[in-house]
Amino acid sequence: MAQCIVIVQFDLPKRTEEQSIRGGMGSAPTYRKLATKGLIRKDYLNGEAGTGGVYLWESREAAEAWFTEAKIAELTERFGARPRLTWYDTHVTVDNLTGETRVNQTALISAAE
Repeated sequence: MAQCIVIVQFDLPKRTEEQSIRGGMGSAPTYRKLATKGLIRKDYLNGEAGTGGVYLWESREAAEAWFTEAKIAELTERFGARPRLTWYDTHVTVDNLTGETRVNQTALISAAE
């Protein structure tokens, strides 16, 4: 089964590094708790094009269970702007931390090969 990447973007001004870290650390506990609901990783974004996050989910179903219309409304209220979500299925992963290349989460090539 393919993993799912969701990129969430808000059209907001770039924050300072301090603001970005404070915001991320404030919401990090929420996303840590999603480990049992299929969230593998979240990276917080902060740039000239806005703010947001990159989410790696175990499956599209897990991502869809989180990003409901109610969640989008909550995020819109919190940030004062409606987020844009871009959805991707990811079938092939090159993981340099583990030294693996995976297809649909199955390791095919390791660094030793």
